[in-house]
Amino acid sequence: MPEKREKLVEVQNLTVTFGPRRRAFKAVDDVSFDIYKGETFGLVGESGSGKTTIGRAIIRVNPVAGGVVKYRGEVISGRVSRETDQRVIRNIQMVFQDPISSLNERAKVDYIVSEGLASIHKHMPEAERKERVAKALQDVGLLPEFASRFPHEFSGGQRQRIGIARALIMEPEFVIADEPISALDVSIRAQVLNLMSALQKERGLTYLFIAHDLSVVRFISDRIAVIYQGKLMELADSEQLFAHPLHPYTRALLSAIPMPDPVTERKKKLLVYDPAQNKYPANDPPLWEELEPGHFVRGSQREMDEYRKMLL
Repeated sequence: MPEKREKLVEVQNLTVTFGPRRRAFKAVDDVSFDIYKGETFGLVGESGSGKTTIGRAIIRVNPVAGGVVKYRGEVISGRVSRETDQRVIRNIQMVFQDPISSLNERAKVDYIVSEGLASIHKHMPEAERKERVAKALQDVGLLPEFASRFPHEFSGGQRQRIGIARALIMEPEFVIADEPISALDVSIRAQVLNLMSALQKERGLTYLFIAHDLSVVRFISDRIAVIYQGKLMELADSEQLFAHPLHPYTRALLSAIPMPDPVTERKKKLLVYDPAQNKYPANDPPLWEELEPGHFVRGSQREMDEYRKMLL
């Protein structure tokens, strides 16, 4: 990754906990990564690994227990000024996983899409607001007249497009897409992914794309980070990760990707990750090292030596 690329979002030693302080559950444990302007950064892992928690911490929904989140070099986690909070609302938006529960069933699409505008443009003329809603719907391939309908009148794919329109109407620079296609039929997934790619090129958007399906993440992401139980296991360019997966958990995820050829699918060996093989004593924590340009992995010194041999 070229050093001159502009860092848009910096996550530094991020820790997020839930529950009372004495019995707090650590959902995200000392996670660090950068997201560069204009790229799609994929964050992949199984359910409960902390992916969504990281996205919600960046957008200030989940409080941060440790570490910081920076946007354009400015700290946006923890207590911030009202101006900074407004800037985060305007420039960082989220597309949620479930296109059904993420939309208010009692509100019309017109209100759902334009709700965020009220927080930053309180005195916007009604005609301009409706014009912006119409354009946002058109940008995601929906008719402007859909604004007068309710969410239950739409299919899952259309609802997700409404969710994307709700994010885009704020004219954000950075979009967190939290499993945006996992609840959709396979035939609709490609449409939504192609839409997101087209919008990125048109508007210069930067994405954090959260998913559990590595094949989907490979299609849309420039770089991929693999997370397990709140800790980053590996981070690399997409093709680099698929060509040289190092960590056992990454290799297990890759082995679970379905193959289009039924003969190959029957013959492939499914790997099962055993976390016991990567246990580290408290007085000797694992390293996080760059073993080749842009390719980081977590492990002990012995494991690092093994990973280096795999790259030869």
